[in-house]
Amino acid sequence: MQQLPHQYRVQASGPDSGDLRVSSQSVSDLTIAAPAEFDGPGDRWSPETLLVAAVASCLIMTFRSIAKASRFDWTSLDCHVDATLDKAEDGRRFTAFAIQADLTVPEEGMETRAQKLLEKAEKLCLITNSLRGETHLQIHVGTTAKNG
Repeated sequence: MQQLPHQYRVQASGPDSGDLRVSSQSVSDLTIAAPAEFDGPGDRWSPETLLVAAVASCLIMTFRSIAKASRFDWTSLDCHVDATLDKAEDGRRFTAFAIQADLTVPEEGMETRAQKLLEKAEKLCLITNSLRGETHLQIHVGTTAKNG
């Protein structure tokens, strides 16, 4: 990891209506539109869906790092996030993120350690740590081991 602080630069541009173009150095541009809930087309990434995607992907990447440092073997991690945007005292904002983490490990007997590492990943995830909405993590650990 590079020394902190890290700097991230993104540029967004668009006309008076319609899609926006978001760009950042060394990555493909994205087309962004308002979500259906805000009268957008609903078939493109929106700022809201990008934020929720950041929560899900950050949890997986944080878990990757922790698992590697802990020498913990795992097969796959699926992360589903349901986010709630609601009225709050200070205006509209995301008030809650329900995170469902489904982890697959190679053999039985790894479930307790897997759960602890996932809980640690949630606590260290820089995206959820940067948000004000409450997060609730639900974990399911399964195995790819075949019973003979």
